[in-house]
Amino acid sequence: MKHSLLFVILAVAFGTGSSIKENNRSFVIDYSNDRFLKDGEPFRYISGSIHYFRTLPSEWRDRLRKLRMAGFNAVETYVEWSSHEPEPGEYDFSGILNLVKFVEIAQEEDLLVIMRPGPFIDAERDMGGFPYWLLRKNKNMQLRTSDPTYLEEVDHWFSNILLPLLKPLLYENGGPIIMVQVENEYGGYPACDHNYTEHLRDVFRKALGDSILLFTTDGNRVSDLTCGKIPGVYATVDFGAGGSPADRFAPMREIEPHGPLVNSEYYPSWLDYWGTPHNTGDVTEIAQSLDDQLAFNASVNMYVFHGGTSFGFGSGSDFDISFHSCPTSYDYDAPLSEAGDPTEKYWALRNITEKYLPLPEGDVPPPSPKFTYGKVAMEIVTNVFQMKLHLDHVNATWPLTFEELFVSNGLVIYQTVIPFRIDDPSPLVIDEIHDRGYVFVDNRYSGVVSREREMYMLPLQGLQGETLSIVVESQGRICYGPRTNDFKGITTNVTLSGFELQDWTMVPLPLTNISLLSSVLSQMEKLHHHKNTPQPELRGTPQGGMSFYTGTFNVPESLDHPQDTFLRLDGWGKGIAWVNDFCLGRYWPEVGPQVKLYMPRGVLKTGPNKLLLFEQELAPCQIPDTCFITLEDKPLVDGPTPLRNYTLEENFAHH
Repeated sequence: MKHSLLFVILAVAFGTGSSIKENNRSFVIDYSNDRFLKDGEPFRYISGSIHYFRTLPSEWRDRLRKLRMAGFNAVETYVEWSSHEPEPGEYDFSGILNLVKFVEIAQEEDLLVIMRPGPFIDAERDMGGFPYWLLRKNKNMQLRTSDPTYLEEVDHWFSNILLPLLKPLLYENGGPIIMVQVENEYGGYPACDHNYTEHLRDVFRKALGDSILLFTTDGNRVSDLTCGKIPGVYATVDFGAGGSPADRFAPMREIEPHGPLVNSEYYPSWLDYWGTPHNTGDVTEIAQSLDDQLAFNASVNMYVFHGGTSFGFGSGSDFDISFHSCPTSYDYDAPLSEAGDPTEKYWALRNITEKYLPLPEGDVPPPSPKFTYGKVAMEIVTNVFQMKLHLDHVNATWPLTFEELFVSNGLVIYQTVIPFRIDDPSPLVIDEIHDRGYVFVDNRYSGVVSREREMYMLPLQGLQGETLSIVVESQGRICYGPRTNDFKGITTNVTLSGFELQDWTMVPLPLTNISLLSSVLSQMEKLHHHKNTPQPELRGTPQGGMSFYTGTFNVPESLDHPQDTFLRLDGWGKGIAWVNDFCLGRYWPEVGPQVKLYMPRGVLKTGPNKLLLFEQELAPCQIPDTCFITLEDKPLVDGPTPLRNYTLEENFAHH
C-alpha cells in the first residue's frame, strides 16, 4: 500500500508510541575513558546487521531472536529511501517496509538498534538505495553533494518523512535506537563535499534533537576518515578479519584520539557477483578476529549477520574496472543463512560472544522447515512481441532512458525501422547499453550486446523496411562509487554502418507492476486459447526466450505447511520469477554462482500456488515433458560459474 504524506504524519502521531523523553535513559560517549555510557553505566555493543527489506515480516522475529540468542545485544539496519518513496510523493511503510514494526520487534527481543538512514546506503542495492527518479528530476544532478536540486529532495525525505518516524523510537524517548549514522562511507566518495555532510548533520540534529549520538562509518584508512569525518559526529571504521586490532584501529585513533573503538562493518565474508564464485569466510579466522577486537575493548557490528534476499529488482551492481551485477541471494556466507538457519559460523561466534556478554536464557530457535514440493510443469503464455501490442508505447526521435520513460527497472523494447538494405553483415553499435540488449530483426533473434561482457557491437543483416528491435534489460544500477547516477536502457545513439538510427518506439514491459502484468497476461492467455495458437508461435525465440511461462503447484493443507523451498531452474537461461504475484527476483543459473532462488514460506499458501517465469534467453520446452522447474528443500548459492572465463568470441558463439 502506498501512503500520502498525510498518512505518514498520522503514523508519526499515533502509530509509533510515546515521544515523551524518559529522563533516566541516555546513551553517550565517555571520552575521558574511551567508552560508551548507557544510562550512566559503561557499555559495549556487539551488533549484527539485518536488513528489514531483505526478510519477510513474518520472519523478522525469528531472525532477531537468533541474533539475540547468539549473545549480540544490538541490531543494525539500513533504511532504503528508494523502497519507501518509489515515485515522488508516494510513500510506502507497509509489509516488508514497515520499519517501525521491525524496530519495535527488535526492542521486544531485547535488542538495541543502530540506524543507518543514508540517504546513500550502498548495500549492493539498486543505485545504492537512492530512488531512480532523482535522475529524471535532474539528469545532471550531483548525488551526494551540495547540489541544491539534490538537497531539496533529501531534505524533504529526511525532515518531513523519515526522521519524524524515527524520533519516538530513540533510546531517550523509550525506544531502542541508540545511534544514527550520517551518510555512509562518504570518505570513499570522490566529491568529498564537507558542506554537504555538515548540512546532513544539521538536518539530523534539528529533527532528532541534540542528544542523539550521530556517527559516521568509513574504511580504516586515514584518507577515507579525513574526508568522511564530520565535526560533532563520531567517526568509526570498518574492516574484515586479520591483522592486529591495534593496527586496524590506528587510523581511527588518528582521527578520534579519544572515545570507544568501533568497527561498524566487520565482514564474515564478502558479496557475490553473477558469474564469479561464491565468496566464503574462514570460520576460525572470523571468530578469532572477533575475539581479538572484543578483547581490545572494541564495539563491533557484523556486516552482515543475516543477509537475506534482494527480492524483486532490489539487487544492484558494481563498477570498478568493469560492470558486475549482483545476484538475488544476499547470503554473504553470514552466520545465519539466506533462509535464516544458524550455520557453523553462528555457533563459533556465539562461543566468542559469551566470553564478553552473558547469553540469554533459552534455546536458539531451530532452522525453518524445508520441503521438496517437486516438479512443476510450466506452460508458455505469450512472448514480448505479442504482449507489446497490448501495452502503451512512447515515440521519440532518439532512444529515451528508463528514467525518462518513468521505468524504475525491468526491460524496455526499443524499436525502429531499418532505413536501408544491408547486403553484408554491418556493425550495429550501441556504445552505452545499460545493461543487456537482445537484438531482433523482424522478431528474428540476431544476438546480444552486453555491458557486463563489454560487447557493444553486433554484426547485423536485414532488409530496408524491416523492424529492428532491441529488448534492453536493467541488471541493477551501480550501488557504489562515482557512477551511481547509472541511467538505464539505451543511453546513447545507435548506429548501423555508421548511420545514426532515428524515430524510435519504446514499449516498457510492466514487470514492476504485477497488477498490470497479471491483467495483460490473462488477456493474452484468453486470446491465444480462443485462437488455439500453436505453441511455437508463442515463443519469442526458437529456444523459447523472451516469453512468459506459468505453472501451478500444490501445498498440502496441514499445520506443517507452507514450508520454505528453493526454486531450481535446470535448463532455463536467465529471467525473473514470481510466486503468487510476489517477485522472488532474478535468476541466471547458467552463469552461477546462485543456482536456486529462495522461496520463503511466507509467500506460499495451502492449496494451489501460481508460479510465473519471464525467460529471456532459453527454456527447456522444445521436447515434451521437459518444460518444468523443481522445488527442492536445499539451497544452492555456491554453484559453478562456467562462463566466467569466456572470451568475447566464445560469448558471441554461446548466444
